[in-house]
Amino acid sequence: MSDTVPAHRYTPELAQQIELAWQDRWEAEGTFRTPNPTGPLSDGFERVADRPKAFLMDMFPYPSGAGLHVGHPLGYLGTDVTSRFLRMDGHNVLHPMGFDAFGLPAEQYAVQTGQHPRVTTEANIAAISAQLRRLGVDHDTRRTFATIDPGYYKWTQWIFTQIFGAWFDTVAGKARPIAELVAELDAGTREPDTNPFDRPWAELTEVERRQVVDLHRLAYLNQAPVNWCPGLGTVLSNEEVTADGRSERGNFPVFRRPLTQWMMRITAYSERLLTDLDRLDWSDSLKQMQRNWIGRSTGARVRFGDIEVFTTRPDTLFGATYLVLAPEHPLVEALTADAWPADADPRWTAGRPPRPRPWRPTSCRPRGARSWTARPRAGRRPASGWGRRRSTR
Repeated sequence: MSDTVPAHRYTPELAQQIELAWQDRWEAEGTFRTPNPTGPLSDGFERVADRPKAFLMDMFPYPSGAGLHVGHPLGYLGTDVTSRFLRMDGHNVLHPMGFDAFGLPAEQYAVQTGQHPRVTTEANIAAISAQLRRLGVDHDTRRTFATIDPGYYKWTQWIFTQIFGAWFDTVAGKARPIAELVAELDAGTREPDTNPFDRPWAELTEVERRQVVDLHRLAYLNQAPVNWCPGLGTVLSNEEVTADGRSERGNFPVFRRPLTQWMMRITAYSERLLTDLDRLDWSDSLKQMQRNWIGRSTGARVRFGDIEVFTTRPDTLFGATYLVLAPEHPLVEALTADAWPADADPRWTAGRPPRPRPWRPTSCRPRGARSWTARPRAGRRPASGWGRRRSTR
């Protein structure tokens, strides 16, 4: 220490000396280790067996760069303060950490550096672990894992097989093995909730039966529009696409296209999710946010010709004057003309081929509207749904 600095002045050098000394001691004494009741991590469990339990989980960092950014400690220090308070209050606290290592950022970082993703990812995990230790957060480092560990992702694959092999029983209000559904259908004690065929289960072929069963699985294949980026070889979220229609990473062009993909039938749990919110010790504002996110709507499904729509205001149906199809609707390609009429105003076309446009039914009755008239509206990208025309006078 310089002679110009008074003794015992709390300087950065002294702060580092104190912090490193305590961090070494915490590691040597296993201060933040949480013992299991049994097994290889059970040493010392008798000391905490009677304490109230608390479990804290941080959002895993993504080891795709050279280390943490300033936003990571903002969350980690908050849980560290909470964890330390609970420890001092007599709780047996479990505070682990992990690394969300799979995905596009890790792959792109490997491409940029010319190294194998595992090499760069493991190096980044080591760097971030050192940073977390230097921050002094009270993680039980024995429990650290990464999502690229085979011992971890074998269980995510196992979970998927359980979801694929299950269906949601609306009567029981829970998931059941798909084999039990098949057994009940074979025995004639249950009819399928969804059956696209006009024949009962007993008259269906083996292939048709498999199709009906697949319509009940909690994990199923479906075609849906996605943001496809050939340059990255993956699908991107809306947040990963710039306003210019290019990928945020790599600046590759992104195209909207239908893609067959695995989906989860989470909507089957909507009522249960809403009901179980009342059992949670959360604030009313947070529960309301969850209710809004689940987004239950009470209404009716009606048909305008061959097109089914959902409305929460069936009382306004007789005021409907037009119907709009989303650009990705399967009927758009069949209904859209290949070229504009010869006398089309150039200001309408802008030199482009016809785009998806509204379709107006000649009759606005909820059922039976069979005749349609197309009126192109240049420069519009309609959303799906129906509406009422309001007077402009």
